[in-house]
Amino acid sequence: MLIDQREVLKVLRCPKTGGELQQNNGHLVAARDQENVIYEIVKDYPVLIDFEKSVLKQEDATSLSSVIDRNNYSGILGQVKRLLSPLKSTTIENVQELLNLILTEQDSVTVLIIGGGTVGNGMNVFYNDPRIKLISFDIYASPSVQFLADAHNIPLLDNTFDLVIVQAVLEHVLEPHKVVSEINRVLKIGGFVYAETPFLQHVHEGAYDFTRFTDSGHRYLFREFELIKSGVISGAGTQLMWSLEYFFSGLFRSRKVGKLIKFLFFWLQYCDDIVPDSYNIDSASGVFFLGKKIDSAINLNDIITYYKGAQN
Repeated sequence: MLIDQREVLKVLRCPKTGGELQQNNGHLVAARDQENVIYEIVKDYPVLIDFEKSVLKQEDATSLSSVIDRNNYSGILGQVKRLLSPLKSTTIENVQELLNLILTEQDSVTVLIIGGGTVGNGMNVFYNDPRIKLISFDIYASPSVQFLADAHNIPLLDNTFDLVIVQAVLEHVLEPHKVVSEINRVLKIGGFVYAETPFLQHVHEGAYDFTRFTDSGHRYLFREFELIKSGVISGAGTQLMWSLEYFFSGLFRSRKVGKLIKFLFFWLQYCDDIVPDSYNIDSASGVFFLGKKIDSAINLNDIITYYKGAQN
């Protein structure tokens, strides 16, 4: 469950200096030799972003609103949304495995969700389980986050979390390797990371979409973690559904036509289950990685032998 804001303040740190933050006249202040660093608190949301090192604009962040339009699907639209983008069975299985990993030997654990402004697919349990002390942030405000931050400079203490979740986020950051390095820093030794990231998906969220990863590239991104499990979240059928949507959007210069085609061919995503894993690896819409923080990185040659696709 999301922990109280007062508890969150105890582990927050200045993204510029890494130093402690003190509340002062409605701001958070970090001591620095020549001049203190001051961060705004807007409607109870600390805005902890170093704008000199971020593509984010201060006026956008302090407005607390998303720079991307985010629709609230309900009623019939909500049913259509669930039909077109159902909760993936692999995500359900992975979330259950995560819970088993972090709660087997502990009655209480601390979890960080990066990009939690919208509760991700299958992630509701982390917000509802009283055994989980949850901290969540994004670049916009919502009831499911406690502060705003840029994942390139996570404003939290080292060695704090038992689990970090980064779902559908790494494609939206300029330097994914730096974000993963920050994840490593805030995790305890023996802590876990869970990531879901696109491979063959078309551009979404416009100007804020930067990167894609093959399954092997995703593994290498998390090379400083011991592999527990990795693979495909959504495979060739889902990828084909996306392609048809965007093809017809372009052909008819209409996103509405693309959405109609996606509705007509939504069933293609269920073909993921009948395509062999090795072929899905080579044509996945999205991949996942579940790993454990260790003291050493994998050998570079291991990334070649790691490959699990159909082109051996």
